Amino acid sequence: MDEKTHLYGMANALTNNAQDLERELNWFAEVLNVRLKLYFATETTTENSVTSIREIPVPNLEDSQSDYAQFIYQHQFSEEERLVLLLALIPHIRPQLLDILWTKNEVTERGFSEFGGLQGMTHSGFIPTGETAAFILAGDDLASRFQLMYLFERDHFFAGHNILSLTTVASGEPLLSGALTISREYLYRLTTGVEHKPNFSSEFPARQITTELSWEQLVLPFSTLEQLEEIKHWLVYGKTLLQDWEMKHKLQPGLTSLFYGPSGTGKTFSACLLGKHCGCDVYKIDLSTIISKYIGETEKNLAKIFDLAESKHWILFFDEADALFGKRTKVDDSHDRYANQEISFLLQRIEEFNGVTILASNLKGNIDDAFMRRFQVVIHFPLPKPRERLRIWQNAFSPRSVLSEKIDLSKIADKYELSGGTIMNIVRYSSLKALSRQENIIRLEDLEEAIRREFLKEGRT
Repeated sequence: MDEKTHLYGMANALTNNAQDLERELNWFAEVLNVRLKLYFATETTTENSVTSIREIPVPNLEDSQSDYAQFIYQHQFSEEERLVLLLALIPHIRPQLLDILWTKNEVTERGFSEFGGLQGMTHSGFIPTGETAAFILAGDDLASRFQLMYLFERDHFFAGHNILSLTTVASGEPLLSGALTISREYLYRLTTGVEHKPNFSSEFPARQITTELSWEQLVLPFSTLEQLEEIKHWLVYGKTLLQDWEMKHKLQPGLTSLFYGPSGTGKTFSACLLGKHCGCDVYKIDLSTIISKYIGETEKNLAKIFDLAESKHWILFFDEADALFGKRTKVDDSHDRYANQEISFLLQRIEEFNGVTILASNLKGNIDDAFMRRFQVVIHFPLPKPRERLRIWQNAFSPRSVLSEKIDLSKIADKYELSGGTIMNIVRYSSLKALSRQENIIRLEDLEEAIRREFLKEGRT
C-alpha cells in the first residue's frame, strides 16, 4: 500500500467515525436532558412527557462501516455500556456537553453531589466520575444503581480490554468518586480509526520490539531451533488444544518459557521472530529497570502490562529475569518480604495469562530452583560453534561492501569465540571505518581492532 492510499484510508476512517459519533453524541445529549428533567420533575409534568431514558431511540449503526460502529456491535454493547463509553469520550471530543452538570444546588450553594464530577488541573470542563455515570443511567433508583456497579468490576469487558476504568480513590472514599477515564489507545481508535500503540513510560514500562529479518537468518543449534518449534506450535494450535480438544480445565491457559544463555546469542531475536510468525506484537519488559525500591511499585507497574496483553494477544518478553527470580537468601527484613510478594504476584499473573510469556536470563543458574518448575519450556541459547559463527560472519556484511583479500572468515570464525550480537558490533565498527575513508573495502586491521575492543569489553584477552 502506497502512502497516498494509506492517507486516504485514514481520512475515510476518521470521517466515518466522526459521523457516527455525532449521532451518538446527539443521543447522549437527549438522554442527559431527559435525566435532568426527570430528576427535577414537578407534579406539573404533562402526560406526554418521556418517563424514562430507555424511551429515547438508540441510534442504529448496524450498517455503518466505521471502526466505532463495528466495535460496539462486534462486542454487543448494551445501551448502558454505550452510554458509559460515550461519557468517557465526551471530555476529549465535546466537553461542553457536560457543562450543565456544573449547576449549583441553591440550598447548599455548591454542586450537586449526585452529579459527581471533578475539576481537572488544566482542563476547565467537567470530568465525569463513576458517580456521574450512575446518575445518568439510574437517577436515584438504588436497585438500578447497584446493578450498574458491574460495569466497573475487574472482570467486565471494559477493564479486561483496558478500554475504560475509574481512577483509584483514597482509602475510605466511595469507589464511584474515581474519574472515568478512557485509555489512550481506544481514544485514538474510536475517534481516528487508527490503532495507537502504547509508548514506554513510568506507567507502562514496556517497549514493542520487532525485526525485519526472517527465520533463515537465525543461526542456532538444531536442538534450540527444535524447542522454539514447540512455542510456534502453541501459538498456532494452542487455542484448538484448549477449546476444541476440551483441555482448558487440565492445562494452563498460556505458555511460559525460559530463554537462557550469554548476551547476543539470539534470545531477543527469537522472541521477535515468534511474534512475527504468529502476527502478535512482542513487548519487552526489562525487570532490572522496574524493580522499584518503593514497596508495591513493581506490582503496579506490571499489572497494566498484563491487563493490556490479555486483550491484545501480545507475547511478553521479560529480560533480566534474574533481577526478580534470582536466588535469594533467607527473608531478613520487610523489603525481602515485599520482594517475595512481588514475585508471587508476577508468577500468578504469568500462570493466569492466556498468551506466551518468555523470561530471559544470561545464566540458568541465576534462577532460583523453586521457580524452574513453573516453566513449560526451557531453552538454552549457547555461544555459536565455529561452523555457526562462519554462517553469521558470511551474512553479516552489507552487500555493498567488499572484504579485503587478507580476510579469511573461516579462520576468524574458528579462532574467535564470539556471540552473534558481538559479531554484529564488529561488523558495524569495521563498516563505519570503511565509510570514513570514503571506500567500501572492509580491512583486516579494522576487524582485528574491533575484535580486540569487544574482548576488552568482556574482560577477555
